[in-house]
This record gives sequence, C-alpha cells and structure tokens, in this order.
Amino acid sequence: MTQRPRLLVHTSRQVIRWGDMDLLGHVNNTLYFRYMEQARLEWIYALAPDGMPYSGSATTGPLIVNASCTFLVPLVYPGDLEVTMYLGEPGRTSVNSFYEILMGGRKYAEGASKLVWVDLASGRPVPIPGEVLAPLRALDAAHAAPSGSRGGH
Repeated sequence: MTQRPRLLVHTSRQVIRWGDMDLLGHVNNTLYFRYMEQARLEWIYALAPDGMPYSGSATTGPLIVNASCTFLVPLVYPGDLEVTMYLGEPGRTSVNSFYEILMGGRKYAEGASKLVWVDLASGRPVPIPGEVLAPLRALDAAHAAPSGSRGGH
C-alpha cells in the first residue's frame, strides 16, 4: 500500500527568538506548535478573499481539532526556520494537515493536525470549500492515473 500524496499548500519563514529557549538550552517544545500554527494561519489568511477569515464577510472557517508533533532534533537560538504545510486526503468537512520544521535544509520536527470547516455562527461542521478541495482532488486524480497517462514521452 502506498502513501496517499500530500499537497504542499504553504511555506512559512520564521525566526527563532531568544525567548523561545527554555532552561535546558533549546527551543521549548510548546513553541513547535506555535511555529506550525503560524504557518497554518498564514495559509488560512491567504485563502480569505478579504484577508479576514474569521470576521468580515466570512461565514465559515477551519478549526483545529487535534495536533501532534514528533521532535526529531532540538532547535536552538539563533536560527531561521522554514515551516512547510501540506494537506492530505480530504473528507467531507475535514482534512488532515502535515508540517515539517526545517532549518538549514535539515528536518527538526514533523507534525500534524486535523482541520474541520465549521459555520462560524453555529459551530456546526460544513463541507470543505471548493478552493481548498479542488487542488486536493486534482492531486488525487493525478496520483490515481495509470503511469502511462501521466504525460510521458
């Protein structure tokens, strides 16, 4: 069984701050979740037509229902981070997101979270918006296509 493809949707550039460190001399584990959150919010804000995904004209939006992180190598100050965000196979109202936290091309952590789209007034789940779903369906279709039909010469 092969892993379903993941779609790269956003790359966030962030800086490790001195205050991110703890008494053990490395970035505190809670900050890894903040780095992933920042990447996720940058992506969500970029999706909103008016740049305001949770106010203004927005009636639906994603909420996170769980999150995890696997710490591979401790991060230390100073450093410039690259946090990549991917989306996996969508459901009707939710999609799994995946993250890699990199510095200097080396992976320091990987994480995941489940996003559920909700009606902002009622809090009830709603279908994933078309602008999120369309590229995921296209990726899935390309992955499912027979190898001879992928445009090879």
